[in-house]
Amino acid sequence: MSVPTKQIFVNLPVKDLKRSRAFFEALGYSFNEQFTDENATCLVISDSIYAMLLVEEYFKSFISKDIANTRTSAEAILALATDSREHVDELADKALAAGGTEPKEPIDHGFMYTRSFEDPDGHLWEIFYMDESALEQ
Repeated sequence: MSVPTKQIFVNLPVKDLKRSRAFFEALGYSFNEQFTDENATCLVISDSIYAMLLVEEYFKSFISKDIANTRTSAEAILALATDSREHVDELADKALAAGGTEPKEPIDHGFMYTRSFEDPDGHLWEIFYMDESALEQ
């Protein structure tokens, strides 16, 4: 049985958002302006893979750790979209049962529901469901 995920969003801290965007535009990538502001931009890698480029201060609001020094280590928040709130809970509960930890309480914005867990190596994962019809309004 496969886990019902739909998309992956990789969240990456950046020092200069304009410079990062220009770099990826030069490589031929596009951005979803609906998820872009002064703190973040959504890099479209494919129709199911995205990277959220987040200014470091904004990135810090999602974590309780230091941002990894990319000169000496690598780190990211790996976010997986599912097709229901129930699948969010199911996957997060399985992670906890398998030895993961829950670094923060679930977040419910109404149109979006998120749970987070850390795997045994400390990598941060977010599982979320978003009601896309709410974005069309």
